[in-house]
Amino acid sequence: MNGLALLVVLVVSLAVTALADRFRVSSPLLLVLVGLVLSFVPGIPNVPLNPDLVLFLVLPPLLYSAALESSALRIRENLNRIGQLAFGLVIFTTAVVGLVAWWVVPGLPLASALVLGAVVAPPDAVAAASIGRRLGLNRRMMTVLEGESLLNDATALTLFRVLLAVALGTGASLWEGIGEFVLAAAGGIAIGAVAGWVIHRVRLRLGDSSLESAVGLVVPFAIYLLAEEVHASGVLAVVIAGLYLGHKSNEGGFATRIQDQAVWKALDRLLEALVFALIGLQLAVVVADLRISFAVVAWSSVAVLAATILARFAWMFPTIYLPRLLPKVRARGPAMPARVPLVLSWAGMRGVVTLAAAFTIDPLMPGRDIVLFLAFVVTVGTLLLQGLSLPWVIRRLNVYDTGAQADTLKEAAAKQAAAEHALARLEELTGTDDDRTPDHVTDQLRSWAEQRSNGAWERLGRPAEEIGESPSVAFVRLRRAMLDAERQTFVRFRDMGRLEETAMRELLRELDYEEAMLDR
Repeated sequence: MNGLALLVVLVVSLAVTALADRFRVSSPLLLVLVGLVLSFVPGIPNVPLNPDLVLFLVLPPLLYSAALESSALRIRENLNRIGQLAFGLVIFTTAVVGLVAWWVVPGLPLASALVLGAVVAPPDAVAAASIGRRLGLNRRMMTVLEGESLLNDATALTLFRVLLAVALGTGASLWEGIGEFVLAAAGGIAIGAVAGWVIHRVRLRLGDSSLESAVGLVVPFAIYLLAEEVHASGVLAVVIAGLYLGHKSNEGGFATRIQDQAVWKALDRLLEALVFALIGLQLAVVVADLRISFAVVAWSSVAVLAATILARFAWMFPTIYLPRLLPKVRARGPAMPARVPLVLSWAGMRGVVTLAAAFTIDPLMPGRDIVLFLAFVVTVGTLLLQGLSLPWVIRRLNVYDTGAQADTLKEAAAKQAAAEHALARLEELTGTDDDRTPDHVTDQLRSWAEQRSNGAWERLGRPAEEIGESPSVAFVRLRRAMLDAERQTFVRFRDMGRLEETAMRELLRELDYEEAMLDR
């Protein structure tokens, strides 16, 4: 893809994303639909997906950003379920889809069919997570989906490399392949953990928030390259490092956290818009390479798509309910409602990793054309079929997050404890005989601490529609109006030549930090 084509795709995809946000629809799904439509427009040039672009420039930063925002503690609590999906389900899906493809596609070797299985095995939770967050999906289910998406790519890509070598006749024995898989996973975990520890300590000693954020931008690419260079899992290394650095982010400075959040949110939107638009645009590319009859293509597409979707159901329900046959498992608590695994099963949409892996297949592999086409069918089919219906499924089964009130209660208790600790510290610093702090300063500090504590408790009461505007809401509204007035004054003084541009920017930055605190 040349620079101009990439720029056009970026601009169009961002415009579509803005349109999706305006009408509150899933931007990944709308981007895929627009890409599909554009692929049929005469005169639109083919935009082949560059696998190196995706696997190095897109996948590492997206996974790293998701890991930074994920809760390492929640993932650890649900590690058993996440591991069953990220490792067991990927291997199971590879086998099921591979056997079905081998059966329905005439002349397709079993090794090539298994390569297809590995390609379509990992769900991409970007679309599912965006829908889940928008609708308020149950938090534990969101943790499982996000944790699965962080780890399953490493399993699938490592398995893909082993099976592709077998299909090309350059692979080793089964046991050697398993050994390579284990070493790649263990190496990725070790490199990610060590790199995360080292990078965290380096960033703490830099003392410059902009430099810390700049280092953070390089981290996913550097770790990915380092791991891949020693034949470990670059994806797993990036995820482990991201989880560690996200967990330790509280030890850094406030400016670094604010900058990191803004930078990674912007980069996420850009990369997600690009990759989902590229998925839709691949139709013309994959159809042009087909060398097989329409009837076989149609039947194979339906069979492989169905196998990919149903394999997730066939794995999910038994792994959840069969262990309950053991008395020890039943004693832990009541059975999980069936609607939970049903939604988790239906949320298995495929994404750009599937297509990127498919495009890396060596042209010498037997059946590459049909494998590439079926990977495209599974990606687009799951995104549209499951993605468009997932909101209805969530509403129908009523699997919303019911812990919001409990969260607010915990937050209020934590804020009150923090305020009490802060006030006690204030008394230590100002309660001595030789303290010269003006009374109005200490009074203001006490007021701010009490204001932060009261805000969370107020949210536990009756809604504003019943009791009117709460004191905290009134404080935020009025303080924002005051901040706007201060900004207008600074700008007017700059325009009149009574304030230097650099000084004005510093003053505005102070107001921005205060408004960011109010917004939180």
